[in-house]
Amino acid sequence: MTAPAPALRINTAAGRGTLLAAVLASGMVFLDATVVNVALPRLGAELKATVADLQWTVNGYLLVLAAFVLLGGALGDRFGRRRVFLLGVVWFAAASVLCGLSQGTGWLIVARFLQGAGGALLTPGSLSVLQSSFHPDDRGRAIGTWSGLSGVSTALGPFLGGWLIDALSWRWIFFINLPLAVAVVLATLRWVPESRDVDVSRTGAGRRFDVVGALLGALALGGVTYALIDARTGGAASPAVLAAVLVGVLAAVVFVLFERRRGEAAMLPTGLFTSRLFSVLNVYTVVVYAALGGFTFFLSVYLQNGVGWSAMLTGLATVPVTASLLIGSPRAGALSARIGPRLPLTVGPVIAAVGLVLLRRIRPGASYWVDVLPGVVLFGVGLTLVVAPLTASVLAAVADRFAGVASGFNNAASRVGNLLAVAALPLVVGLSGTGYEQKGALAGAFRGAMLWCAGLLLVGAAMAGLLIHRPARKAPGAQPCPSLPASTPPDKR
Repeated sequence: MTAPAPALRINTAAGRGTLLAAVLASGMVFLDATVVNVALPRLGAELKATVADLQWTVNGYLLVLAAFVLLGGALGDRFGRRRVFLLGVVWFAAASVLCGLSQGTGWLIVARFLQGAGGALLTPGSLSVLQSSFHPDDRGRAIGTWSGLSGVSTALGPFLGGWLIDALSWRWIFFINLPLAVAVVLATLRWVPESRDVDVSRTGAGRRFDVVGALLGALALGGVTYALIDARTGGAASPAVLAAVLVGVLAAVVFVLFERRRGEAAMLPTGLFTSRLFSVLNVYTVVVYAALGGFTFFLSVYLQNGVGWSAMLTGLATVPVTASLLIGSPRAGALSARIGPRLPLTVGPVIAAVGLVLLRRIRPGASYWVDVLPGVVLFGVGLTLVVAPLTASVLAAVADRFAGVASGFNNAASRVGNLLAVAALPLVVGLSGTGYEQKGALAGAFRGAMLWCAGLLLVGAAMAGLLIHRPARKAPGAQPCPSLPASTPPDKR
């Protein structure tokens, strides 16, 4: 039995209402992603946080989201996309309120873990609702509108978030999610139709409803992340760090064996990795997005605690990256379709690396126009050459029937890159304790981190030049990027 064809038209009240719900929900997540890094110095000072606490504030969310985002999509297919989407919206909003009410770093970190779980239900839901609800003739227009409007919300995020932090408190970057969530819930209940994979929900055949796999993935990521964060304070040979490494590695091995045994019913069918191109592209994603994660984490903290800028100015500093992606991503996708992905995926990271090297010149009293803008612009141009070609190539590297799981895994790979960078870079540049509040220690760590991130980008460029080629079949047009819409910067969610 097959589900009835979706019938919503974009020029109807129900069509516009459904699009509104998806855009507001995505905007809520993207807004959160763009401003949490900006808020780190303020919340760190108020809650007396250490560097490790700030790392977990970012990584607690990323870890849960990366581990469970594929499961979230499968839950929607089986139990109803609108139902799971609504659950994700409410869960995300409730966790956001808990974040805003935090009275200590432990409270905040736990709330961020919970927020990641809500994001895992919400993130795949906004796009799948559009895909399953609109008539095929209007689907492309609806998704394009969603991508563009979500990009606007991301562009406004640094300004709005920075203003909230300066004018009110860092807590308001979380509280603002509550009215947005209420609007999404009302619009969803009023206009969004329910849909599900009928064959899966009735028979369970072929489903990728893999709780064990998701838990093993979370345990593997959690063990490695804990070891990287704790190694600076506890010592690399401490029992806790060694135990975390052991747990992480064992969980990763068991995950691979378990997924291989489940075959195509797995959350992540291991047969996908028989495509060398798919495997290389996902390793490339981890490397490049690790550089992005390190850049956003360190730049936000350094501009405030090292240079003395306000939160709003710090948020606005990276707007050129968003603007470049908004304007350039469609063109980069078209270029890749004409000449293949190798050249954009090779040249893009090199340009971005040059931008990061230029940012190492930033000192207290720095000029935005002379010391910050050139590096940020180059980084944005380089990233623009990467995002759309990378996603299109990932989707073209596998059979069409695996497009959903391939996109979801690439989404998770980008978050893993962010997570590992935030966990590892403070360790390798010698930043720990309350060093992020000390200008001298922070300045040295920032310059070292930019150099490491530039190195990661050059590794990605070498991989692309040597190992990435045009997919055997024609790559699809630019799709939403692994973490954000096609025209927006990847998420730090």
